Amino acid sequence: MRSEFLIFGSPRIAEDEIEEVVSCLRSGWIGTGPRVAEFERRVAAYKGAEHAVAVNSCTAALHLSILAAGIGPGDEVITTPLTFCATVNAILHAGATPVLADVDPVSMNIDPEQVQAKITPRTKAILPVHFAGRACAMTGLCQLAATHNLTIIEDCAHAIETTYQGRTAGTFGDFGCFSFYVTKNVITGEGGMILARKPEHAARLKVLALHGMSSDAWKRFGDEGYKHYLVTEAGFKYNMMDLQAALGLRQLDKVEEYWHRRAEIWARYMDALSDLPLELPAPVEPDTRHGYHLFTVLVEEERAGISRDAFLGAMTAQKIGVGVHYLSLPEHPYYQERLGWKPEDYPQAKRIGRQIVSLPLSAKLTDQDVADVIEAVRTVVRR
Repeated sequence: MRSEFLIFGSPRIAEDEIEEVVSCLRSGWIGTGPRVAEFERRVAAYKGAEHAVAVNSCTAALHLSILAAGIGPGDEVITTPLTFCATVNAILHAGATPVLADVDPVSMNIDPEQVQAKITPRTKAILPVHFAGRACAMTGLCQLAATHNLTIIEDCAHAIETTYQGRTAGTFGDFGCFSFYVTKNVITGEGGMILARKPEHAARLKVLALHGMSSDAWKRFGDEGYKHYLVTEAGFKYNMMDLQAALGLRQLDKVEEYWHRRAEIWARYMDALSDLPLELPAPVEPDTRHGYHLFTVLVEEERAGISRDAFLGAMTAQKIGVGVHYLSLPEHPYYQERLGWKPEDYPQAKRIGRQIVSLPLSAKLTDQDVADVIEAVRTVVRR
């Protein structure tokens, strides 16, 4: 057994990233400024997008995208039941109603056929989540959006490197929302980014992200002279800081290197665990690129000889940190009470949510760390 606990999702931080943050501190410009603007340009270039707006979280990105799309009270937004609560909370914060469509049992992504069945005259948008870094079936979802004149807002929290049929995740819809939270593939500690297709959407997003003001702090206090601002609407305090962008810039330099490292770890897991009575992730679909954000296994008690929750406890006892991504949203009491959701109405998400476990998958992992994870899984399942 390991002597030290392996923290789930611990990021890989190198000296050049530390130096960039220190340089930002010494510059005297810590808030929203030139590094944020550079980070926006760099992310847009990496994703092949025209417009990128940095914010302080993917939750903020989703919320602002829904508002910029003109969605509000009386409108419905269809999304997946197998996601983090932030996805539906953002819909609720905008005053709209979240509607769930069950997932495909293999990809674990939202099923276009289930989406089609949930479209009503009140439906205004589809909000697909590229779960674990695997691209959703965007061809079918885009066809539905075109047929019914719906906005697409992509939740790309797991999918900075993901592509589908030659296009990058986040560029299929009107908006693409990314996370740079500390466990993500590119991190800023806390942070998010919105890719917007239309320039007018990007312009409004920038205003909404900083109190509804017409000029951000960098433009007001820069060396070109003081710029007065006007409040054009009641916005939010959702801006990213240069201190965060400093870390993100150096992380973005290594996005491909870190992706390749996670791909190696993914392949080792697939090979070493293939003979166990666990359900491993589906193969990567042709003409797609998986982001390799989460490596999930399904622990079905009758087959594996151990329950999911017992598996979680046993792995922790082996000093291996694990995660649950995710218990389906209808399992949570708030959504049951407010929206009347029942787990049994979404059988695929219910089954997956009650069996799923995420194993460590970070570019920080050493070969020995990976070997320890594999040995722990094999020990727990054999036991």
